[in-house]
Amino acid sequence: MYNPAHFAETRPGFPGESIARYPLATLITTGQGGLDANHIPMIWVPGGEHGILRGHVARANPVWKDASTEALAVFHGPQHYISPSWYPSKREHGKVVPTWNYAVVHAHGTVRFPEDPDWLLATVTALTDAAERINPDPWRVTDAPQDYIAGLLRAIAGVELTITRIEAKWKASQNRSPADREGVAAALRELGADAAAIVSPST
Repeated sequence: MYNPAHFAETRPGFPGESIARYPLATLITTGQGGLDANHIPMIWVPGGEHGILRGHVARANPVWKDASTEALAVFHGPQHYISPSWYPSKREHGKVVPTWNYAVVHAHGTVRFPEDPDWLLATVTALTDAAERINPDPWRVTDAPQDYIAGLLRAIAGVELTITRIEAKWKASQNRSPADREGVAAALRELGADAAAIVSPST
């Protein structure tokens, strides 16, 4: 990933925090047919130097039998179009153009596809519990009949990516003047919370 120093997000805790907030990964692998991309929620757990990502795919998805051991998981955070009209410098000299601000995490590593029922149940439970935190009355895997869950587990394969390299990018107009950055921030806040999430890495 092209990642200039002024956009590189290097805080140690940032990748895990961003993955927890935006857990839907684009998992990129290579198989017999070439590059393949699958979109699956993943959860970060401690392990190794950079942590481990876990998720699952349908057994009908050939990726779990076909993929090489190298993989890349891309997590997209907040993003938004940036209009030149938001820059005070537009009124001063007009030498401005549109851009796009965004946050991403790239996790490179080795991938395997566990089939152990206990591993699958633990992973499905962890993913569910993390996602259900938004609900005042969270649904739990144990709310469903045990035999029903057991049948569903037989229809999936696990995904476990041991991260060997991780990089994060937060492109939030850091290359603009303070006045232009404030103009962008004000415009995004006026558009609403979803847009304003990209204003700064501390959001």
